[in-house]
Amino acid sequence: MSELENDCGCPDGKVRNKDGKCVLPAVSFMTFILSLNTTALFHLGELAHPDDGKKRVDLDLAKHTIDTLAMLAEKTTGNLDAQENELLTKVVYELKMRFIKFSETAR
Repeated sequence: MSELENDCGCPDGKVRNKDGKCVLPAVSFMTFILSLNTTALFHLGELAHPDDGKKRVDLDLAKHTIDTLAMLAEKTTGNLDAQENELLTKVVYELKMRFIKFSETAR
C-alpha cells in the first residue's frame, strides 16, 4: 500500500497513511498551491463555508491570494519540476480568468 491513497473514505482533505489512519496529506509545493487555490475559490464565492454552507465573496482577499500565487510563479521560475510548474501556471491562469469574469458580472 502506498503511503497516501485517494478515495480512501477519510473526511474531506484527509488521506490514509501507511498505518491506515486518516491524516492530512504531507506538505509539498503542490499541496501548498492547491491550498491557496481553494482559498481563492472560497473568497470568490465558489465554495461554501464549512460551518454554515453559505457562499461569501470577498474580492479583495481573492485578489490577494491570486497575487500571492502569481508572485510564487515569478519567484520560482526555473526552480520547479514540470508538474509543479504546470500546476502553478494553470492555477494562476484559471483563477485570474474566474476573477475577471466575476468582476465583470458584479458591476
